[in-house]
Amino acid sequence: MLRSLHLVQLILLPPLPVLLHAEVSVPSIFGDHMVFQRDLDNPVWGKASPGEIVTVQINGQTHQTETNEFGEWKVSLAPLPVGGPYTLEIQGTNTLTFNDVLSGEVWICSGQSNMKWELRRANDADLEIQSAHYPQIRHIRIPNVGSSRPLDDFDSSWQVCSPKTAGSFSAVGYLFGRRIHNTLQVPVGLINNAWSGSSAEGWLPAEVMATHSEFDQHLKEWTDKIAAYTEEVHQQKENEYQTALTKWNQKQEGPRPRAPKDLRTNPHRPGNIFNGVLTPTIGYGIKGVIWYQGESNVGRADAYQKLITLLIETWRKRWGQGDFPFYWVQLADYGEESIEMTSSSLPKLRNAQTQTLNVVNTGQAVIIDVGEGRDIHPRDKQTVANRLARLALARDYGFNQIADQSPMYQSMEIHGDKILLTFKHVSDGGLYTFDVDEALGFSIAGADKEFKVAKAKLVGKNQIEVHSEDVPEPKHVSYAWSQNPVVNVYDKAGLPLTPFRTDW
Repeated sequence: MLRSLHLVQLILLPPLPVLLHAEVSVPSIFGDHMVFQRDLDNPVWGKASPGEIVTVQINGQTHQTETNEFGEWKVSLAPLPVGGPYTLEIQGTNTLTFNDVLSGEVWICSGQSNMKWELRRANDADLEIQSAHYPQIRHIRIPNVGSSRPLDDFDSSWQVCSPKTAGSFSAVGYLFGRRIHNTLQVPVGLINNAWSGSSAEGWLPAEVMATHSEFDQHLKEWTDKIAAYTEEVHQQKENEYQTALTKWNQKQEGPRPRAPKDLRTNPHRPGNIFNGVLTPTIGYGIKGVIWYQGESNVGRADAYQKLITLLIETWRKRWGQGDFPFYWVQLADYGEESIEMTSSSLPKLRNAQTQTLNVVNTGQAVIIDVGEGRDIHPRDKQTVANRLARLALARDYGFNQIADQSPMYQSMEIHGDKILLTFKHVSDGGLYTFDVDEALGFSIAGADKEFKVAKAKLVGKNQIEVHSEDVPEPKHVSYAWSQNPVVNVYDKAGLPLTPFRTDW
């Protein structure tokens, strides 16, 4: 009963008014310069007056439908030949015409600030921007609008990639898309809906979370917060801000006051991003998702695997396009560098990400070597994008000669005071230690699980031997288990060894 009550408080919404008369319209995901997903029946939908006949035409195709009692309509386009440009025409009592429409590969670029991070702020930004002459790469930025009710549109439009526009593109998204475009020689559409500082809970419908008891407490906390944050409370904060701003404008001393943020539209509130950012695009034809998020969930690392598994399942179900690829970036090294194993939550979050690989058609880009200790936003977005592109090219586009997955722990054997580790997903060239011969980043423990820094060396293409004089009877091994570990193990394809603990 308690869970049901929390759910009602979170998602009960007033009924939407019935549409009596309106010109034919479509969400802003449809527009000039858009990209349709090739080899897919692409949905097109919108609104008009109830009972109105709507005709959709493109490249010789004609589809006709009648709106329902709410003025809603939807058609499905047969797959378009790769390339273009095409003209999409939608006709009711009025006519909409969208030009320079292409057919190629469409990817959603989602997550928080590291995915939103603009190309102009990445490494080699000047070089990247001035060389961004890719008219067949298109990018659309979905505005950050939090909502407790599902929205059906947003204010944005598709942009053609050029030195004038690329600087504002998602750096990871653009660099990933450029790899796909250059390899396949087809148009690429990038739907960038990332929201800085967002938690994973914001990307899931509250009613879906409410069906899983492990999220009861989190939902209750938000229910209580929203109940206390009345319109009167918000107005009081607005008044206080306006008073402070007036005083600051008179003297302009100290930092400028910041406008209060409405808790009701907060990106951490369960469902807010799903409703306001994702819903207006759900159903649009896509190839898959690249996801870079987790920093805001480090404090709840124990729940992250369940949360992301549920997120992937929910997105796929709502999209109705099967188990599309979902590839994420494991969080980078960050904070004070350490050669010892630590008990911080960041390695736990990374481990939760790795464990989510048991979900079908998923992949992980390991970047434990890319981070910056003093900034949670690595500027090296090129390496991040390349490792995501490896996953897509190898798994979705048939480039089997490209190594795609970082080496992972497979098994261990205890031989006296040493442990022999065997790894899977190692490229043909075998394992490799960067800079020095010794394999760095390993710790070893006995039955007491008191981990000590270990000596480690390569003893085969996919094996490493680990030992420590302080642990004569070893039972467990860990690798890269700290916020910012000192590590150097790769395979010859340049993919870093995935952090792990054998006792987890």
